[in-house]
Amino acid sequence: MPAEIPARKGRKGAAAARSTHRPETSGTSKSPKTPKAPDAARNGNDGIRLNRYIARAGVCSRREADDLIKRGLVKINGARVQEFFTSVLPDDTVEVNGKRISASPHAYILLNKPKDAIATKNDPRNRRTVMDLLAIPEKDKRSLFPVGRLDRDTSGVLLITNDGELAHRLMHPRYEVDKLYRVCTRAAVKPHEIDLLKKGVPLEEGPGKADEAAYVALPNRREIGLRMHEGRNRQVRRMFEALGHEIAALERVNYAGLTAKGVRIGKWRRLQPFEIRRLKRQVHMQ
Repeated sequence: MPAEIPARKGRKGAAAARSTHRPETSGTSKSPKTPKAPDAARNGNDGIRLNRYIARAGVCSRREADDLIKRGLVKINGARVQEFFTSVLPDDTVEVNGKRISASPHAYILLNKPKDAIATKNDPRNRRTVMDLLAIPEKDKRSLFPVGRLDRDTSGVLLITNDGELAHRLMHPRYEVDKLYRVCTRAAVKPHEIDLLKKGVPLEEGPGKADEAAYVALPNRREIGLRMHEGRNRQVRRMFEALGHEIAALERVNYAGLTAKGVRIGKWRRLQPFEIRRLKRQVHMQ
């Protein structure tokens, strides 16, 4: 089998400055207040930069957050924000596309996904999802999401997190994150087919190939190990189907260096600090 591979003024000072001049008003009626856009004093070192806050909330990556800000889909305390360098302060309320978000502390979970669990946050057909397998409070699940694709009939290593920036990089082709699969077929795979898996198998959107392909343990030719960095939809299954093989079982045994060792099928654990650092180094975040 392939080897594993400017500074912000304080609120008190700002309030005092605003109170130095107040125009006289007549009558007791007041017009409705319109939310003010966050002032320029926010564009400093206090708080968390807005795109980072959005990524930490698990909405998307920081680059994608910049696009949301540019399109006017982000509000702070009810006011639309279109300034990239805006900071979010502890008592601010942030909305993205009309939905309130919260930048929870980052969480990193490794799930040994079973078959028949959907790798998504919610399923419109109310089928069991990977989120249903996490025995944690619902409020802690809200910002979590699965990273990458594992189809319903595939088992194995699945990362679940709320770190939008890390997730975006792990899935980006630029970083060529390794994924190892164990494939069990109904019929024996011939040696020349192993070669084809490495050279490239014709698929509708272009050739799909493995970086490495080998028998797991001869003389068994129905169990193949693949190492890949590509990650197209159902790619492994489609590659074998293109060779005329039916897959009996498919398991991802390694994702970016993470394995399910010691984690029973359907169970999960939190990543250790050294594992998180290793993931971030792979995608140049450290």
